Amino acid sequence: MAKDNNPNPKKIKISPWLIYGAVALIFIFIFITGGNSFQEPLKTSSSKFNDFLEKGQVQKVLVYNKTQAEVYLTPEALKEKTHKAVAKDMLNNPNKGPHYSFDIGNDEIFQNKLEKAVKDGKLKDYSFLPKSNWSELLQMILPFALIIGLWIFIMRRMSGGASGGSGGGQIFNIGKSKAKLFDEKTDIKTTFKDVAGLEGAKEEIQEIVEFLKNPEKYTNLGGKIPKGALLVGPPGTGKTLLAKAVAGEAKVPFFSLSGSDFVEMFVGVGASRVRDLFKQAKEKAPAIIFIDEIDAVGRARGKSNMSGGNDERENTLNQLLTEMDGFGTNSNVIVLAATNRADVLDKALMRAGRFDRQIFVDLPDVRERKEIFEVHLAPLKKVEGLDTDFLAKQTPGFSGADIANVCNEAALIAARHNKTAVDKQDFLDAVDRIVGGLEKKNKIVTPEEKKAIAIHEAGHATVSWMLEHAAPLVKVTIVPRGQSLGAAWYLPEERLIVRPDQMLDEMCATMGGRAAEKVIFNEISTGALSDLEKVTKQARAMVTIYGLNEKLGNVTYYDSSGQNEYNFSKPYSEETAMIIDKEISLLIESQYMRAIHILQENKDKLNQLADILIEKEVIFKDDLEAIFGKRTFDKNLQEETSL
Repeated sequence: MAKDNNPNPKKIKISPWLIYGAVALIFIFIFITGGNSFQEPLKTSSSKFNDFLEKGQVQKVLVYNKTQAEVYLTPEALKEKTHKAVAKDMLNNPNKGPHYSFDIGNDEIFQNKLEKAVKDGKLKDYSFLPKSNWSELLQMILPFALIIGLWIFIMRRMSGGASGGSGGGQIFNIGKSKAKLFDEKTDIKTTFKDVAGLEGAKEEIQEIVEFLKNPEKYTNLGGKIPKGALLVGPPGTGKTLLAKAVAGEAKVPFFSLSGSDFVEMFVGVGASRVRDLFKQAKEKAPAIIFIDEIDAVGRARGKSNMSGGNDERENTLNQLLTEMDGFGTNSNVIVLAATNRADVLDKALMRAGRFDRQIFVDLPDVRERKEIFEVHLAPLKKVEGLDTDFLAKQTPGFSGADIANVCNEAALIAARHNKTAVDKQDFLDAVDRIVGGLEKKNKIVTPEEKKAIAIHEAGHATVSWMLEHAAPLVKVTIVPRGQSLGAAWYLPEERLIVRPDQMLDEMCATMGGRAAEKVIFNEISTGALSDLEKVTKQARAMVTIYGLNEKLGNVTYYDSSGQNEYNFSKPYSEETAMIIDKEISLLIESQYMRAIHILQENKDKLNQLADILIEKEVIFKDDLEAIFGKRTFDKNLQEETSL
């Protein structure tokens, strides 16, 4: 017979609610059997009992503790109107008794009376018995038991049910850490190979992982392990993905939780969970703690605290600061954190010794986007020879999450058209869907409105084609998409720095739509709202942020620390505010007049382009080249001529 060597035999799990139900049924059973009836006996007097006894209506008498008698009537007596009140029980069934009860005086005299009645044939039986007051006791205990059971149920729900550590999630475990532990033996499939791009961030993170794997390499030279690394960057750039890769590569216990897991309605719970988290990490050292969205608890202290009282979030932050670099030693425990709001974090949290490294995870460039596309294209059924370089160039400013969304959307579009593989056009449609929104071909547009929309979009295309630093056009459409009635797609050049003439050309191209309406119809419409919003932001940035205005000079009112958002006053005087407003207006109006001048010189070509747009609804770069000719300052054209 083979011996079972299973170290963890399966245990039978019994729901606590089965136990509660069984106890309740026992209470009810004892209550019923202890009282022998669903109805309490009716109180009467000894004189009335004597009348019942003389008439021969008593069948049995039970005397308890020589003080109380319970009377059982005969079936014939229960049919009389005199005993109608005790003939039925509360369930409207025949009452089996006892029917009456009364207190007796001298027990010896009462016993003699009963003996005489038995001899005379007026009573069948009687007994003297001891009695325990189970029914009265249960009636007292049962309400308290129900209240205690309800309290336990509420506390279990408030403490997160069976979550947390040991004890099944009772109220006493509410201060326990909610961190999810990824042990080194757990199968975690995400590795650094799954993280495309982000070379700089991966290099920093890999060094931390290498230190945990081979600490002697660094300690032999006197180096110390960094205590923390903060991943900072826009949403969707891969901060959490990097943490998942660390969990898969580190081969050490990895505690993962969100900053909001420390927040609770009870006072002191956040600090208690921080203590418990670091206690668990120290016990399993070397270990890594990852706190996602740390700004939930790491915001600067003393900001926007209108209550003036004790702030629970600040207590949690204070405990986190103490655990990361206090008197206690945290050897071989590294804290990783991620946020896209580093400007609001407390300065004490950001200092060296707590988060020694701040790793900026930026939006990917064109080369990194190609690598990300290759990762997300792997599981898709795509056509042969799909150009990933082209896809990377068509998605400037896209994050890793955006690219994953493009790949998924392209697969959905291909399936919608019953294709067997995802092709290039599906990806272009997916980009259009994500950037512009869903096409609304059934939207009712009058011919006059369609003409106005075509002129507006043709104005954008014409001005951008004529300006050197404006982004090259990809396509223009007048099909309503999302909240817009028409749209123009450009392929902006990826620049690290932007010069004033480049910004002015972009502003001029943005104002080309309204300028075209003015040139052709001599009136303007509300269709330029998004254009005005965009150009106003650009002009305000030139004047107040980048110091590109001659009137104001080399002055910026931008605060990278984010402290200005807590101030109720502007960082400049009223006189300066008037100058800022005037300079912004001058910038916008000058580019508007510049766009009008360009369109007046090319009015015939503008109308020709609008007619083609009305006919086809979508035009591409080739259509503009057929009308305007090739752009003399196009980089691709310059490369061709130089060859």
